[in-house]
Amino acid sequence: MREFLNELFTKRYKYDFSYILSLSISILLALILGAVIMLILGYNPIEGYGALIKGAFGSPRGIGDTLAKTVTLAMTGLAMAVAAKAGMFNVGGEGQLFLGAMAAAIVGAELTGVSPIIAIPLCLLAAMAAGGAYASIPAVLKVRLGVNEVITTIMMNSIAIYLCVYLSNGPLKTTERGIASGTQAIDPEFKFTRLITSSTLTQSIFIAAVIALVVWYFMSKTAQGYEQRLTGQNYEFSRYSGFKTNRIAIISMIISGAICGLVGMFEVFGIHGRFIESISKEFYFDGMLVAMIMRYNPIGIVVISIFFAALKMGSTAMEMKVGISSELILVVQSIIIFFMAAENGISRILKEKAAIRKAKREYLAAKAGNV
Repeated sequence: MREFLNELFTKRYKYDFSYILSLSISILLALILGAVIMLILGYNPIEGYGALIKGAFGSPRGIGDTLAKTVTLAMTGLAMAVAAKAGMFNVGGEGQLFLGAMAAAIVGAELTGVSPIIAIPLCLLAAMAAGGAYASIPAVLKVRLGVNEVITTIMMNSIAIYLCVYLSNGPLKTTERGIASGTQAIDPEFKFTRLITSSTLTQSIFIAAVIALVVWYFMSKTAQGYEQRLTGQNYEFSRYSGFKTNRIAIISMIISGAICGLVGMFEVFGIHGRFIESISKEFYFDGMLVAMIMRYNPIGIVVISIFFAALKMGSTAMEMKVGISSELILVVQSIIIFFMAAENGISRILKEKAAIRKAKREYLAAKAGNV
């Protein structure tokens, strides 16, 4: 843990300064454009952003909800990063999340009456096994038959989601009155305790913290993590170097799917108490965005997840207190995404300007020396 914090807060952490600068400029420009849009619509940007910050961090409930959203973003982002570092683009995390939630809900309902000390770990393993097993299918198809994993994972997303929805409204539908759809409820003793009253923050944050540390350590500090990165950077070179590239790719996808399944378990055991068809609102796609913005860096994913979670949770306060529609926040987020996606261009412009300034200084120095 100490090493993790040292890397986060000291110069030893190998972040590209120009990249961080480009991202900072992108966020600033996006916020400025968001303020301009507010002005055009007749709102006060200071009041709008003030309400956003207050909504995200101004109360215990706001902080709790923001941290809960951070957990979801960070976990799905890490899931994406684990696969991407090995050269596998896992777009099927949403389906893996659904299957993990369904597996955890089924096992949780079946283990009613069993000690939580035994039942919760079993449900956790069931969720991870379901997500990991489903993610292994496109991985094997990719390394054995050369089938594009982007296409297969997208198609398998729909299969998993519709299957889970069918089960929750058909064979596995609860018999409880007043429940329109969903599976049988898990034992109340299994539900994660809420850490802040009236917020959605639960004990799952501790599991998420452990997962984040493990993923960071694995990707940054182990020989297996090095092999994974090298495989993602140059598959053929890694294969000819003797690395078991196929195995690395498959295992990375399994880990990615397992993390997604765990996120589904968090939703069941932390919030809903059962599987419901709206268990996820495209959580994984938000996590994909976070991961790609931070170039699949585990620490960067966690940090930027806090920022996006604050935007998401603060938008409700903006709408309620200032009257700014939450749809406007989607526009602001889109602008931020656009500028972050343009980071390479921004970075190139900064480097070109720096090179021009350096050339001018050298020219003037040479000219002064000749005189």
